[in-house]
Amino acid sequence: MSSEPVISLKNLSKCYQIYDKPRDRLLQMLMRGRRQYFREFWALKNIDLEIRPGEVVGIVGQNGSGKSTLLQLVCGTLNSTSGDISVKGRIAALLELGAGFNPEFTGRENIFLSAALSGLSVEDIKASLDAIINFSGIGEFVDQPVKTYSSGMYVRLAFSVAINVDPDILVIDEALSVGDGEFSRRSFDRIMELKAAGKTILFCSHSLYQVDAICDHAVWLDRGTIIKKGETGEVTSAYSNFLNSKVDTAEKNTLPEKKSEESLAAGVANGENVGARITSIALAVNDMKPNKHINVISRKDDISVSVGFMSPLSRAVPAVGVVFSDENERVITSAGSHIDRFSISRNSDGYSEMKVIFHSFPLLKGEYYLYVFLLCEKGIHVYDFAHAVAKVTVRQNDIEQGVVSVPHSWIRDEDKSYDEG
Repeated sequence: MSSEPVISLKNLSKCYQIYDKPRDRLLQMLMRGRRQYFREFWALKNIDLEIRPGEVVGIVGQNGSGKSTLLQLVCGTLNSTSGDISVKGRIAALLELGAGFNPEFTGRENIFLSAALSGLSVEDIKASLDAIINFSGIGEFVDQPVKTYSSGMYVRLAFSVAINVDPDILVIDEALSVGDGEFSRRSFDRIMELKAAGKTILFCSHSLYQVDAICDHAVWLDRGTIIKKGETGEVTSAYSNFLNSKVDTAEKNTLPEKKSEESLAAGVANGENVGARITSIALAVNDMKPNKHINVISRKDDISVSVGFMSPLSRAVPAVGVVFSDENERVITSAGSHIDRFSISRNSDGYSEMKVIFHSFPLLKGEYYLYVFLLCEKGIHVYDFAHAVAKVTVRQNDIEQGVVSVPHSWIRDEDKSYDEG
């Protein structure tokens, strides 16, 4: 792999002029700089970053931190105020999907227009045309004006064009959840194929879990500056701690919304989960009768979580993730069948049921909430979930402090001798 960076940003800054009143723009133009009628807002300031071929880099940060501005500068849709940008290779940008579509053109005409803007020749576009149309799933509507499309069709076509232009660099801004559940899964698979093929990927997301799962390195932006960059786990951990420190004290006693047992199978908000869905969840202590609220003694009682689910036999068996969080929805601990390489089987109807046991439950006194996720076999794409579906109240018989009891031992080293010199 070449050591030369494919994306190089040196002292990059972007400043916007903020006008309080529309007339101030005219006054600014008439005064020709003799007086300033605007306020400066620095969306990015003095950014230095190098990304090498084949690297997958995550960009994290709160809203307004400069993430989207950075991606637009890399893609060339914005001009910088100062600094240098060097990008080598063809870019496919998943920013504002379909932003360049002409609503009066047909889907086919917009494919040619959008792909040409990405740098493809007419011959290359013709060679990719069938793949783009098939991936989008819009069928015969490809020859209808896109102004007649539903929002889902519009997004699917735009994503399909962007993902099928054989890019050297893929820039993604919160685009892993486009379209319905089936299309979202296929989109995710395509992105992972590009990663496996050694493409350079710049991935912006609010999902730290996805950043951890997909990216090799990460960059944390805040108020237009880089706070930390480096290995993904180090950056996301620091950013997560920052977010936790900002939790409003007034919200600490507000419990997260619970799902009733009847709503467990609802899962994803739009109800699209590729046919994979959670059918049952049972939480029990010491093999007693399951309950939605259990009481346990720290480091004494065993907790079991049983999960039943349905999934189509045409797809790989899903993975199951179990999470315990505190009342502020901060993850305390988790377990995933994909992480533990636990093989899940299912019957001829696509039904499966499994159980995970937390021996001598190690969390210390407090109240915790159970979340269950049904994910793709790689443990990244979410098919279905149950949000704060059960509650665990932990008591303890001692005064050990903290959140979790870490296994440890004390040793009396009486035989060790010390050199007085």
